[in-house]
Amino acid sequence: MAIPISTPEFDPALIARYDVAGPRYTSYPTAPQFKADFDETVLRGVIRASNEEPIPRPLSVYVHVPFCMSPCFYCGCNRVITRDVTQADRYLERLYREIELIAPLFDRDRPVRQLHFGGGTPNFLDVAHMSELLESLARHFSFSQESDREYGIEIDPRFADAAYIRSMGKLGFNRISVGIQDFDPLVQRAVNRIQSFEQTREVLEAARESSFSSASVDLIYGLPFQSVDGFSRTLDQIVELNPDRVAVYGYAHLPEMFKAQRQINTADMPDPATRLALFGRALEHLSAAGYVYIGMDHFAKTTDELVLAQRAGTLQRNFQGYSTHGDCDIVGLGVSAIGRIGDSYTQNSRDLIGYYGALDAGRLPLMRGMQLDEDDVIRRELINELMCHGVLEKKAFGTRHRLLFDEYFARERERLQPLIADGLVQETDREIRVTSRGRLLLRIIAMCFDAYLDEAAQAPRFSRVI
Repeated sequence: MAIPISTPEFDPALIARYDVAGPRYTSYPTAPQFKADFDETVLRGVIRASNEEPIPRPLSVYVHVPFCMSPCFYCGCNRVITRDVTQADRYLERLYREIELIAPLFDRDRPVRQLHFGGGTPNFLDVAHMSELLESLARHFSFSQESDREYGIEIDPRFADAAYIRSMGKLGFNRISVGIQDFDPLVQRAVNRIQSFEQTREVLEAARESSFSSASVDLIYGLPFQSVDGFSRTLDQIVELNPDRVAVYGYAHLPEMFKAQRQINTADMPDPATRLALFGRALEHLSAAGYVYIGMDHFAKTTDELVLAQRAGTLQRNFQGYSTHGDCDIVGLGVSAIGRIGDSYTQNSRDLIGYYGALDAGRLPLMRGMQLDEDDVIRRELINELMCHGVLEKKAFGTRHRLLFDEYFARERERLQPLIADGLVQETDREIRVTSRGRLLLRIIAMCFDAYLDEAAQAPRFSRVI
């Protein structure tokens, strides 16, 4: 059954009042709640139980490649800056050990329906290393042969040419994600990422000429020296590149957490009003070009699988963002990688010393994790429904979880009242529905149902909601 999705309404004054820090909800509970007492013994038990389910879930494998040739000052990802390409050999040696340790824990009849290489810079690995890695994964896991499988890779166009992209297509990748951020030369110099339109176009055109069925690009607003006029020119160039999906992220300035961000002069950053105007221009420009706002900074063409899944009510959200394969268990491989098996989350060691040390000792490099309790599972589904579809049918939800919705969420419904008064949400006896005014503030709405947020309120962990 198709679900009607309202067109978002951009109200700068309203958004400014709600522009606080908050989780992005690629998971619930969020990563700060993961605990060190979730160890390898617990993980093995969780995987064993997932194999024994009546219909075991397919797998999604995430591979983290942490290395980057140069630092982008805005970056908050886990990465290692180096031009020493021999680091790839040392890293892959351990990555192969991790694959050999964890893959046999999963039954071989569970196909890998989704594969994603992220970073860092995955194309730090040359074609030979990438081929070797894909061969190892294919030996130890059961790669899906279905036409709907999604095998994606993130690419930095500064360090990849058309020949490299064609090689990735031959290895089986069919989706590509390209970081851009902004084409304005002044902005690029300020964030130490000089990337030409021509470099970017070469990569995307090579992907289209190969076997890639989808291409997405990333932009960031809120960077030093950005202006509405300059960002408009970048958006014109994005429309010319014609990607299938566009992500427009708000820059999260957390220099106390990310050392590279200390290179950014806060005086050069746009003021709050300009920052809002930058996103407003992106929303206006991309909508006029035929892109649909999915939610949480993501846009896609009307024929894209994400749009179709949202309209059909099957869209889900995980650590890679919005997904049509949210039913998969996620196996996280590599330093800092996060996994999701059933009702649990895991994260590997966040530095190479810990990651290498665990594997050299014959152990999985698990650093922390979390086993969800019943309340966590209930709230995870609720937040997913709001973030993906903007509507929650209270009676059906209560029946699934054997609860009386209005009673169970009495405190949360009180938290919603100011949002209802501002027209972000509508609540009836039958449903909770996000309005067109609320679609740009999904994180604020989800935060009303987050049982952990009070204890994390003072921690500078989260980005601004816009």
